[in-house]
Amino acid sequence: MSKFTFEDYRNAIKAKYEEEIEGEYANNLISPTTANLRNLCIKRFMSNTNKDDLNTFESFFEFPFDKDKKNLFGDDEMNKLEAVKRFLLGRTERPAEDTIQLAAILVDLQPRPFSEFRKQIDEEDSKLIEDLRDTKSSREVSSNEMSDVIEIDSSNDPEPTADDQESEASQIPDSEPTEIHNEDDKPKSKKMRYAAIIAILMGLGLIIYLALPKKECMQWSNDHYEMVDCDLKVNSLGIMTPVELLDESLINLKKVQVCDTTSCFDKNGDAIIWYAKTENGVDFFNGHGRHPENNRPLKPVTKYIISKYVKK
Repeated sequence: MSKFTFEDYRNAIKAKYEEEIEGEYANNLISPTTANLRNLCIKRFMSNTNKDDLNTFESFFEFPFDKDKKNLFGDDEMNKLEAVKRFLLGRTERPAEDTIQLAAILVDLQPRPFSEFRKQIDEEDSKLIEDLRDTKSSREVSSNEMSDVIEIDSSNDPEPTADDQESEASQIPDSEPTEIHNEDDKPKSKKMRYAAIIAILMGLGLIIYLALPKKECMQWSNDHYEMVDCDLKVNSLGIMTPVELLDESLINLKKVQVCDTTSCFDKNGDAIIWYAKTENGVDFFNGHGRHPENNRPLKPVTKYIISKYVKK
């Protein structure tokens, strides 16, 4: 299975940035000031209809992109672009997820977002699949050759002459009826040979099936992810959340209850609780990612959010 991590995604964005500073939008990226990034953002989204990209824009700036209202970039939006600038210049090691997602759009990283990036098959998985295909092809060729040999052997068996048939008939007592042989009957040795070939082919098929990577899936259940069968269907009432491919980085994600005594920051002042807005307020989680129910990106909690949404 592919093992691309979110850190791989960040590194891929930085590598793409190094390429883009010599490309079409070099003027905006060589010196990524907030003004240059704002102008590049408008250029990237002017004809962009990608749903994920538009969701990233709205999540980052907290308003949807409108090509006729480019002047909506005020001081708050320019301050947010400062985080993208620091990330591209390598001045921060732990940017927020929506900062990274917008940076991926500005440098035009493909594929994106991270949910698509991690679906790539790495070289090791690709080589395994090719080896399995080659093995299967060689086994099929060998089985065909064995079948040809068997047919050749059977064709070389001498046919009995008329004299031989008369001699055999004379040895059968008159009291016993003459046995009629069916031309389609095969000797037991040949039947056993066919059975052995079939058993070998079935065994090879089982080995190839077991060697192929198996899909594992997960599903959000109330406040945490659970491992489920990938064939599980969402019922018609929509009560069950969608089944997703297993993501090791998200399987331990949990919704948590936060109160005024909850420790939300580590000793360095970095957030250890993440949040996302919902129709009823905000939900809090124990890690970063996306809200499993409304797909909004999780953001590190701030003292302002705690004071506004956490009841004492």
